[in-house]
Amino acid sequence: MLDINLIRDDPDRIRDAMRLRNEEPAIVDLILKLDVERRKLLTESEKQKAKRNAVSKEISQMKDAAARQSKIDAMRAVGDAITGLDEQLRQVDEQLHKNLSSLPNIPDPSVPIGAGEQDNQVVKTVGKKSEYNFTPKPHWELGPELGLINFDQGTKLSGTRFYVLSGAGARLQRAIISWMLDLHIRQGYTEKYLPFMLRSDILYAAGQLPKFIDNLYHDAEEDFWFVPTAEVPLTGLHSDEILEEASLPIKYTAYTPCWRREKMSAGKDVRGIKRGHQFDKVEMYKYCLPDNSTAEHEALLKDAEDTAAGLGLTYRVVAQCTGDLSFASQRTFDIEVWAPGCGEWLEVSSVSNVGDFQARRANIRYRPADGSKPRFVHTLNGSGLALPRIMIAIIENYQEQDGSVKVPDVLKPWMGGIEVIRREP
Repeated sequence: MLDINLIRDDPDRIRDAMRLRNEEPAIVDLILKLDVERRKLLTESEKQKAKRNAVSKEISQMKDAAARQSKIDAMRAVGDAITGLDEQLRQVDEQLHKNLSSLPNIPDPSVPIGAGEQDNQVVKTVGKKSEYNFTPKPHWELGPELGLINFDQGTKLSGTRFYVLSGAGARLQRAIISWMLDLHIRQGYTEKYLPFMLRSDILYAAGQLPKFIDNLYHDAEEDFWFVPTAEVPLTGLHSDEILEEASLPIKYTAYTPCWRREKMSAGKDVRGIKRGHQFDKVEMYKYCLPDNSTAEHEALLKDAEDTAAGLGLTYRVVAQCTGDLSFASQRTFDIEVWAPGCGEWLEVSSVSNVGDFQARRANIRYRPADGSKPRFVHTLNGSGLALPRIMIAIIENYQEQDGSVKVPDVLKPWMGGIEVIRREP
């Protein structure tokens, strides 16, 4: 959430930021109008309450019963006016909060200006695309041939966009998750095992509600929301807390399954396991001092890059433009890995600096060492990395001409002696 004082003092900056994000800036005028109305109502309500308090004190000292009753009768009208003002104030507060909650974060000045994904900028490419003396197969062919992926069973159980991993396929995914968590622990992150269902206020704090309500899975009876990404519960861990400056930065990593309502149409974009309603992900998350968030963002990006590099994958780093930034982000780098069977770059991580946007919504502050008043922390997040696209990249990049798939060296300790995945006889 943006600071209301910033909107009051520099509304043109907010309007410009909305335009850069391809958003309608008229909401800024509505927020300013509601803010003025709220302050007027609050002033009048406090004025009437002060009057009531003064007269109440006066009444308590009056000895003339008739005059005293007259004052009491007059104060009933004041009480009714206060009740009406407080109800108006509640309604305006609700509208103001709703509109403030729908404002996206302000893009950092370093973010490239652009209308959408097509205007993102490739920062660097690491490694070269593998060359084959055969035509590499896409995972939606190779996976079923090796008995790793079963699309029919997934559809049988849950419908389209679901699948079942079997044997070495299930073990490979588990190996990737275990290796990533161990890597991030070595990088200085503390592992968390988190609930996979959350209260609505936790979704709100992370910026998922109300913006993405149509993309989330919800148990209405219990008011539980299924985790769309571990970023959400990791944000909520310290909601309504004041951290000590000396404890920062705090670095967490967590594995969770993730659930999102994917709006998909026909075409290559939805073939195989690239997009689905359920997927696994290992997340990295940081709480840090505002002055250090740029450096912590660069360090977080390096940790995510090290994950892709450790798997021996060709990858590139892409700077998102203003029109492609997520709702809460002020600056984001994507990591994309090359998949030769699909013939495309697959996004496996978005590494974002959110500034104090989530901290304001979650009320997460720190107490400066100099004893000054608490300030909001900055939060950052990044996938390290997202499955199943890493599964796709490994299956397609490590395939051999005979249809087998090599296991990357770093994953072998978790594969129970399997070094090459072959067709079952």
